[in-house]
Amino acid sequence: MANQLGDLLHHLREECGLTQHQLADRLSVTRSAIANWEAGNRMPDAATFARIARELDVDVEVLLEAVDDVHEPPHVILVDDSPLALEGALAVLEETLPGAIVSGFSGPSEATQFCEETPVALAFIDIELGRSNGFDLCRRLVEIKPNINVAYLTAYRDYSLEAWATDACGFLIKPIEAEEVRKLIARLRHPVQGLTC
Repeated sequence: MANQLGDLLHHLREECGLTQHQLADRLSVTRSAIANWEAGNRMPDAATFARIARELDVDVEVLLEAVDDVHEPPHVILVDDSPLALEGALAVLEETLPGAIVSGFSGPSEATQFCEETPVALAFIDIELGRSNGFDLCRRLVEIKPNINVAYLTAYRDYSLEAWATDACGFLIKPIEAEEVRKLIARLRHPVQGLTC
């Protein structure tokens, strides 16, 4: 996904001769907030846009146009080592999330590589993945992209307590149903622009 806003913020900040720390101090935010905005991992809230525009001596409309220029649909992945479960869940996700690009993977390594190359917003991960497991994959994906939303899929409720000990935002019992996916989207930890049901 193009990072027009992040690139613009970086360019304007450097034009003003400010470091990330200096701009953070002026906006009363953390340096990591500035870094996340510039990397495209997060967006400032509405009230902060006006303050950024003031500090960087730019019209707020210029910043908002950079946000509007982002048109690529969000990426959603599904990881399940059962071909039948993968096929069925992909069909449900594609129907339920028409505004997203949904990709399926049967193993953690290919899913990890995809996330390294693609801005994935939401990952549905089976907990039992052959010799690996979904908990380890969740931790790895969060290392790659801290703002990724992860939801676990399983046929066993016994995993629910262990699942909540990770950075997951949801837990769905297989086979997944459209209504459960919709409920999950409404409570994502990191809301995703364009991810509608």
